[in-house]
Amino acid sequence: MKISQVGIKLIQIFESCCLQAYQDSKGVWTVGWGNTHYENGVSVTKGDVITQQRADELFSMILGRFESGVERRLRSDVTQGMFDALVSFSYNVGLGNLDKSTLLKKVNANPNDVSIRDEFMRWVNKGSSFEKGLTRRRKAEADLYIGSSEEINLQKNSLGLGLKYTNISSA
Repeated sequence: MKISQVGIKLIQIFESCCLQAYQDSKGVWTVGWGNTHYENGVSVTKGDVITQQRADELFSMILGRFESGVERRLRSDVTQGMFDALVSFSYNVGLGNLDKSTLLKKVNANPNDVSIRDEFMRWVNKGSSFEKGLTRRRKAEADLYIGSSEEINLQKNSLGLGLKYTNISSA
């Protein structure tokens, strides 16, 4: 399974793109669309600068690892929206954290379990300086996961990030 354009846009909106290396909230050097490593496994370091084209190429290559990683971990059939949400989540927290999560356990037991929404929300660092952003991201991922339509509209002015996604079937 491959991530859809909706899933890609969701990741890119929350990651944003920075062409000069910066330290993320945990002090890890990051560049492009939230990448901490290059496709050859070399870590991003202070002073690294890339072009937009390179950032987009790197994103596509690294994203493929998350797509295949999520796919390998799934033991039940999921919709495109569910898959997109899980790839976005994994891109942000890492596949190792997905492995340890109750979220994955619940998805594999019953991908339609209504409590899965709450599992996304458990992955917010309460009291941190980035709590609001993570809350918005997890809500967006949860909404995409449980959406009754595969199509989500990404529009302006919701979530405080210049985005609004609405379920087309309910619009």
